[in-house]
Amino acid sequence: MLEEDVLKHSPTVLTKAQQEQFFEDGCLVVEGVADDRWLHRLRAAMQEMVQRSREVSADDGTFVLEDGHGPDNPRLRRLTSPVSHHPEFWAFAKESPSADVAADVCGPDVKFFHSKLNFKWPSGGHRFDWHQDIPAWPHTDYSPVTVGIYLEDCGVEQGPLLAIRGSHKPPMHSMYDRDGNWVLRIPEDDLAPGWRDDVISLTGPAGSAVLINCRVIHGSEANVSGRMRPMLLNVYSSADSMPYVVNPIPSPYQGEIVRGKPARWASHDPRGCELPPDWSTGYSGPWKHQTG
Repeated sequence: MLEEDVLKHSPTVLTKAQQEQFFEDGCLVVEGVADDRWLHRLRAAMQEMVQRSREVSADDGTFVLEDGHGPDNPRLRRLTSPVSHHPEFWAFAKESPSADVAADVCGPDVKFFHSKLNFKWPSGGHRFDWHQDIPAWPHTDYSPVTVGIYLEDCGVEQGPLLAIRGSHKPPMHSMYDRDGNWVLRIPEDDLAPGWRDDVISLTGPAGSAVLINCRVIHGSEANVSGRMRPMLLNVYSSADSMPYVVNPIPSPYQGEIVRGKPARWASHDPRGCELPPDWSTGYSGPWKHQTG
């Protein structure tokens, strides 16, 4: 669904001002989307998966490990497709206000695309370079939205998501370097003049939702604190938005309608989108692309 059509619908969780701010800035923080009951369930599921990772010694398609990971000192970068590995994560993606918030910015008919649980371990969680999401998984329109949930309080020391206000509006950057390598990175020299003035630090208490438009330029700094920064990220789209390529993070729930009804017609944005490598042969994760 295109932006002008989404805005014809009244939001149910967001205020109208918040809905309009999301489309103006390309990002938004909404506190209290995951209440204490959901946080308790999600943290318990997260701890189960962290315990399971103690038996893993190398990236295995489920866990992406950080340097120093071991059975006595688990350190993770990502749990890939958490909805595939614990029922609580799928319950949250489908039943919680997270999907209602998605409906407020991509239309009343919403389907699930994929999920990840990104960690920034204390004193070392890596930074993530500036990039745009949608070239990794292009759709027929730009309705896809990432709804990230902070499972713990996140201040500037924990390496919160950063976004460049309004960067979803100009033509998109290439996620390939000048030699044709997929790097999922935008060099700072290629950003618009004065871009630093538009950087927003998307901090928030536990339970906050961070909404990221699929075109907006975003990244994050390293976690320099003594506290972990886990963030659950669910990607939704309007029901009439169709993926062009293989989902790099597939799950049994891809394409499931979580709000409203299925689409009978596809939505098409006239702006084109760069295509990624062929993910059908495997997806190594964004950090390996950014570090070469």
